[in-house]
Amino acid sequence: MEENKRPVKIVETVLRDAHQSLIATRMTTEEMLPIVPIMDEVGYHAVECWGGATFDACLRFLKEDPWERLRKLRAGFKKTKLQMLFRGQNILGYNHYADDVVEYFVQKSIANGIDIIRIFDCFNDLRNLETAVNAAKKEQGEAQIALSYTLGDAYTLDYWKETARRIEEMGADSLCIKDMAGLLTPYEGSKLVSAIREGTKLPIDIHTHYTSGVASMTYMKCIEAGADIIDTAISPLSMGTSQPATEVLVKTFEGTPYDTGLDLNKLSEIADYFRPLREKYIASGRLNTKVLGVDIKTLLYQVPGGMLSNLVSQLKEAHAEDKYYDVLREIPNVRKDLGEPPLVTPSSQIVGTQAVLNVLQGERYKMITKETKKVLRGEFGKTIKPFNPEVQKKAIGDEEPITCRPADLLKPQLDGFREEIRDYMRQDEDVLSYALFPQVAMEFFKYRDAQESGVDENKADKATKSYPV
Repeated sequence: MEENKRPVKIVETVLRDAHQSLIATRMTTEEMLPIVPIMDEVGYHAVECWGGATFDACLRFLKEDPWERLRKLRAGFKKTKLQMLFRGQNILGYNHYADDVVEYFVQKSIANGIDIIRIFDCFNDLRNLETAVNAAKKEQGEAQIALSYTLGDAYTLDYWKETARRIEEMGADSLCIKDMAGLLTPYEGSKLVSAIREGTKLPIDIHTHYTSGVASMTYMKCIEAGADIIDTAISPLSMGTSQPATEVLVKTFEGTPYDTGLDLNKLSEIADYFRPLREKYIASGRLNTKVLGVDIKTLLYQVPGGMLSNLVSQLKEAHAEDKYYDVLREIPNVRKDLGEPPLVTPSSQIVGTQAVLNVLQGERYKMITKETKKVLRGEFGKTIKPFNPEVQKKAIGDEEPITCRPADLLKPQLDGFREEIRDYMRQDEDVLSYALFPQVAMEFFKYRDAQESGVDENKADKATKSYPV
């Protein structure tokens, strides 16, 4: 029995993806810090606590410096690795940045306390990951490359196996199957992990969401097939659009060859800490209990939950709610025209918005968004299938599309950004906050200056007048 032991490793998501998924990333640093010493004792493989939308939300809504949050968490977690989510050449924003910005962001993330950087690209175009992976290796960080999981006839088991092989060749330390929409079902998960295992010896991490109700079963089958790590959330902020509950999986594997070895009493203490916070979020309306149920439309239409809610609000605004099912039928057509990309930020928003326009205009591609044009111009990289040539012609005319790695066309940007915020810089990292979110960061800098100089609250409020409530 001893030689068959293969303990499952756990990445706890409560400080990043769990609250991003359930309460729009609104947990404050002050709400996190009191429980850190106990979380540090559990023996997690890592705690995911930064990246994704946390950076934007800190600056925009919480009036917090994201770098300061990271430093405080690093000071508290003395034994546990800290992990972040990083969108390849997009970093944490929505456009591609020059290599000097990507390299400096990775350098500063690791210098301020990150151990593992999970790097993904919305098209799975590995060229868009090279700079970030090389930078992480240079700084002695762990580079985990994530595959954005999706469905479609091009996404065969051979495709995933071959991509895993290429990821290992790129120098990644581990690989993640990133199922952002909760599309991976248990037996498909088992087949996928077995195929990827044929292509790579790297540790395999599985990340999914409970949206479609199958996530815990999927984790179980993936572990049995050879996965090593799973992402879970402590129970008060688990399930729904978040991850499966940490304690449930720990108990499930207890006494089996996959026993995590994590202490359920300590996990229970962590759950006790987050329970009143959950109640507070529900009472304030920040946590809408609707997102805690199972949304089977995710599996029926293969569309992420967040994308569905976007569609509903776009149609409501246009007084065209009756067109909902027409739009759902149009989404796969637009996705096909755009080379069948995975539906994850920002490709999900681009495909969804274009599908809405196609239906509302009564004519396909009568209006084409500037983001759709960017995709068809090759500005986001290469998709698994070619673009529909007619749609591409309609969008960009005779313009020559980009075929190289898009960032090869970008000149260094850091010095220009530094110059623009010279009067507001208080730390090296400020230039990166500004590079990613210029307007939001500038408002935050003004707010910070007002706070430091003891200006009365009215003026401080004026400095942040465009922060949404």
